[in-house]
Amino acid sequence: MKIAFEPLGKTHDRALFSSGQPDLDDWFHRRASQDDKRNIARVFVAVDRDLKNAVVGFYSLSAFTLALGSLPDHLASKLPRYDAIPASLIGRLARSEKVRGQGVGELLLADAIQRILGASRTLAVFAIVVDAKNKRANTFYRSFGFIPFPQMPQRLFLLTSTAAAALAEK
Repeated sequence: MKIAFEPLGKTHDRALFSSGQPDLDDWFHRRASQDDKRNIARVFVAVDRDLKNAVVGFYSLSAFTLALGSLPDHLASKLPRYDAIPASLIGRLARSEKVRGQGVGELLLADAIQRILGASRTLAVFAIVVDAKNKRANTFYRSFGFIPFPQMPQRLFLLTSTAAAALAEK
């Protein structure tokens, strides 16, 4: 498998993509390009060069803000008392059922984090936020250091400083 990451384009065949999550598949098939065109989310796809550029995964990125009160107290107490703290949202992330167990989900997450860290050199981003669709997704994100919000355990975050430090170690 030879994976490449690209912005979603008209040449990407989305019709055959299936992650096994109907809501994610429906969004990708029907609304991903519209959200991208409207500047609601930037959508990136993972294509397998060995399979004629078949789409094997995707994720979306958006700007996001956090309310200071939503953060754990030990973090909130160290921040200025602003109404909104800048963040980035990985809104949707899914890999094809055809590549399950081959590490594509991990590659998608790593690419998304690297893009966010790149943007954070120009635009302030305190944390990376994800919404886990189910228990398995929650476990997946936690395995990479994401922490659940105290009031919303299905919404998790990773400090960009933590992500940058982890990448620097590699």
